[in-house]
Amino acid sequence: MAVTEIDPAEAGPRRGGRPTRAEAARREAHLIAVATSLFMERGFDATSIDAVAEAAGMSKPTVYARYRDKRALFEAVLRERIAAWLAPLSAAAEAQAAQAGSDDVEATLHDLSRTLLAHGQSPGAAMLKRNLVAQALQFPELARLAHEEGWLRGVRAVAQLLDALARRGRITVADPEIAADLFLSLVLGRSSQASLYGIATDAEAQERRRQAAVRLFLDGVRPR
Repeated sequence: MAVTEIDPAEAGPRRGGRPTRAEAARREAHLIAVATSLFMERGFDATSIDAVAEAAGMSKPTVYARYRDKRALFEAVLRERIAAWLAPLSAAAEAQAAQAGSDDVEATLHDLSRTLLAHGQSPGAAMLKRNLVAQALQFPELARLAHEEGWLRGVRAVAQLLDALARRGRITVADPEIAADLFLSLVLGRSSQASLYGIATDAEAQERRRQAAVRLFLDGVRPR
């Protein structure tokens, strides 16, 4: 995976002083982007702080001033990727909570499931997950972070959406969080496992399974 080059104008502070807040934010975002690319391309063990600093156009002391070691940098990468995965879930939940009662539940869940698969099966997501699994025994706190800040927060975001639909009488669920967990498992289970193992999935078969997962879930939550 290619590493994005940084504009020399953004690589260091302004002449004669400390970088502005905007410049510092750009440098930080660039550092995380470069670290993400290297971790995904080379894996955790084969990626060094030296390599990240060189690729980012920064000095080692500059990187170490932000992150005490490679584990801390990997944690920052993980947090950023989790946030990127959660963003569409949160947006969907917020949109549903604000809508009137005329929304189409089936269309909403189909749209959400497509978003979930698109993010969950991106090459970057699969590679990062493999890195995380490989380091789970060495750094169990990172695995816990991924579970709590990734999957469980995703469950809560979908649960918020389902709860909004239930309160408007569009669906019936006894426990929105359990229902959300089941929905995510139905949609992502098989494809997530395949991507973890690097197994290619047939696009048409995956689409049929996605549609079937949404229909099966809807059959269980439609008001009787």
